[in-house]
Amino acid sequence: MSTATKGDRKATLDAASWMFNVVTSVGIIIVNKALMANYGFTFATTLTGLHFITTTFLTSILKGMGYIQSTQLPISDLIKFVLFANFSIVGMNVSLMWNSVGFYQIAKLSMIPVSCLLEVVFDDVRYSRDTKLSICLVLLGVGVCTVTDVSVNVKGLIAAVVAVWSTALQQYYVHFLQRKYSLGSFNLLGHTAPAQAASLLLAGPFVDYWLTNKRVDAFNYGLASILFIILSCSIAVGVNLSQFICIGRFTAVTFQVLGHMKTILVLILGFIFFGKEGLNIQVVVGMLIAIVGMIWYGNASSQPGGKERRNHSLPTTTKTQEYSAVPVSSEPDEEA
Repeated sequence: MSTATKGDRKATLDAASWMFNVVTSVGIIIVNKALMANYGFTFATTLTGLHFITTTFLTSILKGMGYIQSTQLPISDLIKFVLFANFSIVGMNVSLMWNSVGFYQIAKLSMIPVSCLLEVVFDDVRYSRDTKLSICLVLLGVGVCTVTDVSVNVKGLIAAVVAVWSTALQQYYVHFLQRKYSLGSFNLLGHTAPAQAASLLLAGPFVDYWLTNKRVDAFNYGLASILFIILSCSIAVGVNLSQFICIGRFTAVTFQVLGHMKTILVLILGFIFFGKEGLNIQVVVGMLIAIVGMIWYGNASSQPGGKERRNHSLPTTTKTQEYSAVPVSSEPDEEA
């Protein structure tokens, strides 16, 4: 196969992986918004546990059918990943509860520089001037779109710091584990989903009661709310898988930068489905700035020297592989 053909195939798979993540992520946000706003099911942590139960069920079926090979992941690495992921979920929920919407958005924006710092420190990645400027432009555009009132308190600041660092570490760890142990997306999800499901379903009801002062077992379940929960869990499988695929292919920083395209799409869909009162010139200008920044980032980071890892080795003797195709048998929001 020629180099041009390989490049075209990789570009096609990259685009398909990214669109898969965008469609499922935006879909689950819309479904969860309807579930929580229209039916009052505000138990986000427990719902995430149900998402991972559904994901575990699917990966178990695929493993039984032979589509997922048996692989090994050390228990120490699994525990680290689950801790990062669960602190990310709880931290984001607590940050949203204790902070203003403006400060919550600022905290989410700070995940990009934190992810960059992790890559610079642990992977010795270096960014070109254009790549850095394009990231700044994306941050500026999304900030103009989403940041309104900003108020800070001590406990809210602590929650935001925990949420940002745990999320950045979790996303970095996805890419790290795939490279270190040659794990495909399904393989890694098959290891992590059961542990996350068990831990979140055990802790979820208590965390949700602390956050909402309501008990999940006392919720008035109706046919419509149950159907929305099932739909949310079904879409979440795609969110979880596409996140692992995208981070494995693009790295955590690119996933974060391009991830703000989902923020833009959610804003647009929110205006379409939930009213246009929030649409103003500030939001439109911010969207345009962010989109220009994303296009610039895609071009700058793909240029020679735009973003390169100087340290190509990993602290392991395990043979690694390049994820140039969607791994099946060899990455909610954004949030799930």
